[in-house]
Amino acid sequence: MKSEKINMTISTVESPAREKAASTDLKEIAADVVRRAMQGGATAAEAVAMDGSEFSTVVRLGEVETLKESGSKGIGVRVFFGQRAASTYSSDLTLAGVTELVDSALKLAKITSEDPFAGIPDPSQLGKLEGDLGLYYEDVYSLSGAERIEWARRAESAALAVDPRITNSDGGSFSATTGRRALANSRGFAGSYRTSYAGVSAAPLAKDLNGQMQRDGWWSSARSFAHLESPESVGHEAARRTLRRLGARRMPTQRVPIVFAPETARTLVGSVFDAASGDAIWRGASFLAGKLGETIAAPNLTIVDDNTMLLPTGAGGFGSSPFDDEGLPALRTVVLEKGALRNYLLNTYTARKLGMKTTGNAGGAHNLELRSARTQPGDDFVQMLRKLDRGLLVTELIGQGVNVVTGDYSRGATGFWVEGGRIRYAVEEITVAGNLRDMLRGIAAVGADTVIRGGRVSGSVLIENMTVGGS
Repeated sequence: MKSEKINMTISTVESPAREKAASTDLKEIAADVVRRAMQGGATAAEAVAMDGSEFSTVVRLGEVETLKESGSKGIGVRVFFGQRAASTYSSDLTLAGVTELVDSALKLAKITSEDPFAGIPDPSQLGKLEGDLGLYYEDVYSLSGAERIEWARRAESAALAVDPRITNSDGGSFSATTGRRALANSRGFAGSYRTSYAGVSAAPLAKDLNGQMQRDGWWSSARSFAHLESPESVGHEAARRTLRRLGARRMPTQRVPIVFAPETARTLVGSVFDAASGDAIWRGASFLAGKLGETIAAPNLTIVDDNTMLLPTGAGGFGSSPFDDEGLPALRTVVLEKGALRNYLLNTYTARKLGMKTTGNAGGAHNLELRSARTQPGDDFVQMLRKLDRGLLVTELIGQGVNVVTGDYSRGATGFWVEGGRIRYAVEEITVAGNLRDMLRGIAAVGADTVIRGGRVSGSVLIENMTVGGS
């Protein structure tokens, strides 16, 4: 294996004290931190302990460009003196490190201002989902280091071999991670769980007859190594997507219907979460503040945060967990129902601020999915283009440009011009703009072509009218 250009980062546990800490159950460590905080005079406390390992490599033009193998550990504590609270965090799990962690939190809490909404959840709210949720698979590390590198090389090689116009590459990659998380609090909760993840990708570059370069890519991700797509299939799909970008041109500014492909439509779901999160709501920093019960989207739309979602392989969803960051079990929260805003996504603090009940979303959303009552099994990607008929297909979004306070939306994009329900040519150097209020109301169809690559899930989305900024 050639290795003339390798950037390697390796984190290891060096001292005997750290080795002993590594062998100790994380749940016991978290519970011990809580006991120490309570013995120090705290009226309530919670602690979270974490560890994990990560491997990642990028192979470019057959050579290993980057290689990273690392491990991490951490412990955090939140303590309360009545309505005063403070949090501290450390990566030192030795006795001295834990002692300093707790002492610092206790000292800080005594000098902070009182907050009438501060505190850990009531005991009646605490709990966890039982049984195997399919979040952890040991096989993510079943390959040797050399074999993992070879997977990245195979993905890139497959892409490069598809067509002579593919002349360069941003690389093929392979990654694998595992993690453990434990939570304990002074109300009697103690729980822990493990997670795993593996991924493979390719990002080739192609050149047309005029010398113009285009880039695209594809990837596969899964909880289990056994559920990954082959590196060859990933490379072939990455090549197909890159080749179809050749000849990309600009288009004139106009208002047209738009289809967001699944990989971009899921960012719309993410924007809805940002706007519906309790922190944005109580601060008045969201266009959804004060809108509960109102119709804010097309009447066929539903958005659900489903902690029990399963991937097509049967594994647990990428955002699933047996409990949230405060020790509450979350099952299913309907955010939108037939276009009406039914719930915000709240943790204990934001729920108290708003005079509402927590939805078990401390730490964020779980698996937020956009659904439509009109979606039919036959509404695949081809059918969605037929529904679009004439307009823009957006396959990549660039930059941020989403203001959840006002709902204003403007992002750089690339994609394809569609005529007669068929892709005619690639377009680039454009922006798509509108307002989330109008975009949600203007969703005419959601496809059944769901691609799950994270905790935001959607099929392709057809919006009736948006502004495309071009030449």
